[in-house]
Amino acid sequence: MSKKTSAEAVCVVTGAAGFVGSHLCERLLGLGCRVMGVDNFFSGRWENLTPFRDHPRFSFLERSVTEPGLLREIAAEHGPLACVFHLAAIVSVPYSVDHPEETWAVNYQSTIGLLQEAGRLGCARFVFAGSAAEYGDDARLPLRESYAGDQTSWLSPYGEAKYRSSRAVAACGDGPRGVALRCFNIFGPRQDPSSPYSGVISRFAEMAVRGEALTIFGDGHQSRDFVYVSDVVDAYCRAAGLVASAPEVPAGIYNVGSGTRTTILELARMILSLTERGESIRFYAERPGDIRHSVACIDAIQAVMAWRPRVSLEEGLRETLRWMQSQGA
Repeated sequence: MSKKTSAEAVCVVTGAAGFVGSHLCERLLGLGCRVMGVDNFFSGRWENLTPFRDHPRFSFLERSVTEPGLLREIAAEHGPLACVFHLAAIVSVPYSVDHPEETWAVNYQSTIGLLQEAGRLGCARFVFAGSAAEYGDDARLPLRESYAGDQTSWLSPYGEAKYRSSRAVAACGDGPRGVALRCFNIFGPRQDPSSPYSGVISRFAEMAVRGEALTIFGDGHQSRDFVYVSDVVDAYCRAAGLVASAPEVPAGIYNVGSGTRTTILELARMILSLTERGESIRFYAERPGDIRHSVACIDAIQAVMAWRPRVSLEEGLRETLRWMQSQGA
């Protein structure tokens, strides 16, 4: 895809009604692209489409990514496809444990089907939403892209399906140029705190806004790598060649994170401070299966895409809290 965007460029975003997918659609429209959003609302929300669903360059198709011929149908109606951003997935790790076959069909087999179909249609780029779960319980920190392999001990079908998909996307030699982004703990507006699939920040933010005690499982010294949603969207756009100032991106797998570890206790205290509340935290027994520490090595994406996280944790938390308050949480 040319780095110069055009109103003729058709970008498909699966999972368009999701937290990250909706932000990506909005950014692509701002870049001048025509956007076809796809979602079956398994975990996506119609409200996430509200800011742009009436945009003249946005179209939407309520469909499952497991249905064959999806991209062919879109291309027949809307014209050649410039890029497929494949974000649709079963995103709950516990759900994947209880429903491994469904997870494999949605998170792996649909990826392979879309990748092959994109190739047949002459689509130039395919950008896939990978996950830090691809690293399993690897204790080597920071986590480098090479650490995930066939020997990895995955903690769930979700992690393995994401890994297999990332590998397939990056290795697609005769199809679209494939890039997989292994995103760490994404946060920001539109992340539904009431969803069982939601992250710790949205849950903490909702509790704090409501004046409730924040709940921590374990001692709070476990750590994560939090990255703001606008920075993640920027990585997607760079991976697709849509940022004029960015270098050409080769096929591959790239971590997307802040590169900084934050403990859950530090996070809780920061949110309580931003909401001007005293320390109101309840500790419960550690949940089995939770990873103790996680942080991304972001050397590769910085070198290849000239990408770096621009929104600090505190700034991102302020924006998230403002949004949460606007929702009447």
